[in-house]
Amino acid sequence: MRLEDLVNHAVDKENFQTIQNYISFCRNYLEFIANGLQARIVSQNENYYQFYQYTNDGHYNITRPINTNLMYDAEIFEISYSQFLQTLDQLRDRQLPEESSRQVLICTIYTLQQAIGATLDALPSGKSNQARKVNGDLFERLIRLLIASLNVDCVSGTVQVPIKDDNGVILFNTTYQHDLLISEDNELKIIGSVKTSSKDRIDKIFVDKFLYNKLTSTALPHIAIFLNDVQRKKTKHQNRYGINATFLPGHFKAYTIKLNPLDGVYYCDIRPNMITDGLLSQHIQTIDNFFYRDIWDLLSSHGQSLEEVEIEEGENKESE
Repeated sequence: MRLEDLVNHAVDKENFQTIQNYISFCRNYLEFIANGLQARIVSQNENYYQFYQYTNDGHYNITRPINTNLMYDAEIFEISYSQFLQTLDQLRDRQLPEESSRQVLICTIYTLQQAIGATLDALPSGKSNQARKVNGDLFERLIRLLIASLNVDCVSGTVQVPIKDDNGVILFNTTYQHDLLISEDNELKIIGSVKTSSKDRIDKIFVDKFLYNKLTSTALPHIAIFLNDVQRKKTKHQNRYGINATFLPGHFKAYTIKLNPLDGVYYCDIRPNMITDGLLSQHIQTIDNFFYRDIWDLLSSHGQSLEEVEIEEGENKESE
């Protein structure tokens, strides 16, 4: 498949309605980059990141950073995606997959999404905002599809919640829009945010939990799922590239300690300081932990009755 065909396919979100749609697109993209790139540029400061450079069919654009420790090539993906689907089947049946499948889960989700993001990087520079919007929307949808594949009710949309006085009398309703609204047994159990990175968004996620639970007098769990937190930067040497981290550890720690901790923060491409820092490592994990353990623990807790809240399904219009 030509790059032009891949780009035209990726910009139309209607082409991504099932997990199999994501897999099929990813296979085509991985086959293309095996021989269709101008170059693979190695990051100067963290060498396991690469940037793909397209030829004239992609305006010689250079992609976002790709973590080669997580991004499958075409050959490995052909083997791994079947194991990935088998892992989802086991989780759906409330079986615990093998520990070795954890990395397959992380790498497959990362590869599926980065295939889309890197394809959209081939759009001309004037369409970069469109590329970010589509990429964010499709990552949200992928996560929802994965959760739904576990036979768990999960939608994106607005939730109208009643605001009550101290005597329990409803004063009015207020509306919140969320990427993930996860329900079970006629209760809203988990509210979630799904973003390709935390850049410029981490503050809002903490504040959303604080306001929601304060206004509704609940302790409803709030989680956040991110793809990565790196971006491309030019080094001092012309035409050489490195990566910048976009995660703000000081903000994260301050909100966790002084406002409220989130009930789960998950990454595909987790940063080293999220593992080595004592406080960060307590609150940030790789995405396999959500699917293997945390979603089931959160679903087992008491939620908010759906008789009290009204959910209107619809994709978030502000996603990235």
